[in-house]
Amino acid sequence: MTVGNTSGKPRAPDAPGLRISRRAFLTTGLAAGGGLLLTLKFAGRALASDPVVAAYITIAPDGIVTIAAKNPEIGQGTMTTLPMLIADELDVEWRNVRVKQAMVDPIYGPQFTGGSLATPLNWIPMRRVGAAGRGMLLTAAARTWGIPVAQCEASAGVVRHRLSGRTLSYGALARKAAALPAPALESVALKRPEDYTIIGKFTGGVDSPRVLEGEPLFGIDVTLPEMSYAVYEKSPIFGGRVVRANIDEIRKLPGIRDAFVVRGPEADAAIKMGLVDGVAIIADKWWDANKARKKLRVEWTPQGIPEQSSQAFERKAAQLARTAPQSILRRDGNVDAALARAAKVLEASYAYPFLAHATMEPQNCTAHVRHGGVEIWAPTQDPRGGAKLVARTLGIDPGTIRVHMIRAGGAFGRRAHNDYMVEAAMISKRVGRPVKLLWDRTQDIQHDAYRPAGFHHFEAGIDSAGRPIAFRDHFITFGQNGRVASTADLPRDHFPAGYIPSLEYGQSLIELNAPTGWMRNPGGNALAFAFESFLDELAHAGGRDPLALRLDLYGAPRVFATPPPRHGVRIPPFDTGRVRGVLELVAQKSGWNRRATLPAGVGLGLAFYYSHFGYVAEVAEASVTADGTPKVHKIWAAVDIGRQIINPAGAYNQAQGAILDGLGQALHMAVTLENGRVVQGNFDTYHLLRMHEAPPVEVHFLRSDNDPTGLGEPALPPVLPALCNALFAATGKRIRTLPIDPRRLRASAT
Repeated sequence: MTVGNTSGKPRAPDAPGLRISRRAFLTTGLAAGGGLLLTLKFAGRALASDPVVAAYITIAPDGIVTIAAKNPEIGQGTMTTLPMLIADELDVEWRNVRVKQAMVDPIYGPQFTGGSLATPLNWIPMRRVGAAGRGMLLTAAARTWGIPVAQCEASAGVVRHRLSGRTLSYGALARKAAALPAPALESVALKRPEDYTIIGKFTGGVDSPRVLEGEPLFGIDVTLPEMSYAVYEKSPIFGGRVVRANIDEIRKLPGIRDAFVVRGPEADAAIKMGLVDGVAIIADKWWDANKARKKLRVEWTPQGIPEQSSQAFERKAAQLARTAPQSILRRDGNVDAALARAAKVLEASYAYPFLAHATMEPQNCTAHVRHGGVEIWAPTQDPRGGAKLVARTLGIDPGTIRVHMIRAGGAFGRRAHNDYMVEAAMISKRVGRPVKLLWDRTQDIQHDAYRPAGFHHFEAGIDSAGRPIAFRDHFITFGQNGRVASTADLPRDHFPAGYIPSLEYGQSLIELNAPTGWMRNPGGNALAFAFESFLDELAHAGGRDPLALRLDLYGAPRVFATPPPRHGVRIPPFDTGRVRGVLELVAQKSGWNRRATLPAGVGLGLAFYYSHFGYVAEVAEASVTADGTPKVHKIWAAVDIGRQIINPAGAYNQAQGAILDGLGQALHMAVTLENGRVVQGNFDTYHLLRMHEAPPVEVHFLRSDNDPTGLGEPALPPVLPALCNALFAATGKRIRTLPIDPRRLRASAT
């Protein structure tokens, strides 16, 4: 779900953010108990087909303000950040704010989490909602006192008459304000940054205390009256079909209510993450259902696909690398001629594996299909997309589906696919009662939408001054039915495209029979490792400081042209001055120039990446233990996501978490296939970063005069190449394949 380019290709000045149509307006009404209810929506066409940004503000007579958080909460803090925008402009005290999760409803417009889009989509609209509410309360007070509105001011949930000192609380004004016409959104005045009282303050998550107390907030905690539990066994070969199963034996086991075969409607549903063939087991307790699943014997077809294995993919990639690319993505200048006149030519091959998301909360969903509609409780990133999938599969009207957004225990793109939702709905339809479907960890790892593996075969030439003059990448990636698999592409403007005069990006495809999809910073989480590591190779080959080489390539500060809006977002311009800013800041904070004074066997590595509108440069300090294990001492990060950090507590959490996530990918994470099956099945074979491996992560935010953008993803990509470049500086050995194999570094350990 990447939006924006990863290249640094020049773009024109423009501010990100959803354009609010002049048809947008606020409606008002009385909330239960006599308070003020504000709803932001659009006039004109039906809401179901029109862009909508919505927020509810309920002001009770006692002054307590309830704000509905419209987007799913997956641990990224949206449930806190978006209400903060409304509350600040409304001018209430945060301690008097209560936040509730909104239902899925067209009145809210886009309700999804992904692409680090919550901030750019909502920075202006949510503030306008709060400002409009403040304006209505000021008007209500002015009419109560019979004075001009200009003589009134609002602060901390109270309206005050400047001349007399009289005051009225928001609670006292709520009923009168609800009767007033709402102002046009474009007419409301927004606060100046120096007047913020909530925005920019360290603010804990609104439900963090409940999480710490272990309250049942997550999808895995949902319980309903007369609910049964379900498990669903699918083929270990993606897209496999059920031939036969010992259903009758399973039905006789203790605690089992039913067992049956479910047929997937689409031949390619496994690739599309839809409903696939499987066997459902229903019980009064999940433990009983899962125990019965262990005794389930299913004959699947096909039984295996020998060419669908990680080793076969590696052999195929090596074969393709020796031939011309199947297609050319981009060609600038004459690469062969530039290589011929280069002072030095380098070649290197990089590879990275498939990755599973491994969210701490396995996939789950509770569904109740009954006459007249479907009700679903799901920890999903894309509830409306899930409802459409359920409607299409069950053959019902999407309007009859009601979705409750439940807090998710991690997502990282996995929960943007709703296969678990349609499975739960289909099983509930068959049994005629509410059903909670819960996967175990093995199912979660072996039935994912994987981060695609990839292979890069680089060739580059540098001149006598160490500057790159030719660059070629033969990218070998994965395809499905002749098209590039989801998130397995290389953008044609990926850096250094546009910055090296002679450049060629070629591409070849390996057919893949496994689903792929978004993973935290799609594309960037793999491409950054390959490109930024090879750029470090070019710097060292030319005798250049890696920092100086990057600054030289990006050049003097300049702003480039903007492409058309995407996903309702106006793409901000790419600014090489912002690149320079974070590179210089991270160099300063990390003591980059002290490299020569480091102890033997300790190295610093640098990398930069632009994605999701964020500019991030990182430096890693690392060494290698006696057995070759990398030891990360510290990570420094410089981050530019605009002029305002909405919630610093959440921002540091997101940046540090993304960096540690990336370290886990570099050090451990890999999914391998054999005969079409995923080999890994739990955390003993699919390793994550451990607490003792997590280094200090020092994050510095560089404020630039740009509207704020998202932070869930931009900080992840640079840490992978920064670590690998640090290990080269420490050992003299290049890491060109992930995850890092200690055996390759053992001989270099000191």
